[in-house]
Amino acid sequence: MTRPGKSVRIRSRAQEGNSCEVWACGSVGERSVRIRKVAGSNPATSTKFLVRGEHIRMKDLLCDGFQEAVEEFLVRHRSILDVESKLQEANARINRAIAKAVTSCGCVQIAAGKQRVPVDVSLQDLKNYMGTHLQGELCEHCKEVVESEIGASLFYLAALCNLLNLNLYDIMLTEHKKVSALGLFNFT
Repeated sequence: MTRPGKSVRIRSRAQEGNSCEVWACGSVGERSVRIRKVAGSNPATSTKFLVRGEHIRMKDLLCDGFQEAVEEFLVRHRSILDVESKLQEANARINRAIAKAVTSCGCVQIAAGKQRVPVDVSLQDLKNYMGTHLQGELCEHCKEVVESEIGASLFYLAALCNLLNLNLYDIMLTEHKKVSALGLFNFT
């Protein structure tokens, strides 16, 4: 799968009815690229696009576009030490937002206890016996706060990748392949 370089910009334009043409313009190396919807695809469900005869997915562009935006807009905390500490702080804020959803709002509850797993359970059935200890659902306000904190964490994760010259999407692909290959034996 070929993915455009870091200068790809994404934009969309809705047309009449439910149809929508989505494209990206930018560059791959020195060449200009325009991505068009694959002919005959359903605009409402398709995420595959054609770039110079090769298929790519919109989510590939979105991940790279996000990482590029972080590179462009991270100004104040560019030191690796700043980015590491801000990433840890962002992760702590996620934990705090969840704790506040439990203790202040009450929209979710944590009912922790020992995981009771039968001795003779198969590995395939193990998931059916493992609980999350979470009851309820986040209310709209708490959901917005948790999403915001996760977004900040993603921002600093992308910043860390940029400083170390790593591609976040490639890391996600590698992890996905590992999890998919190991399947139930992944134990995460």
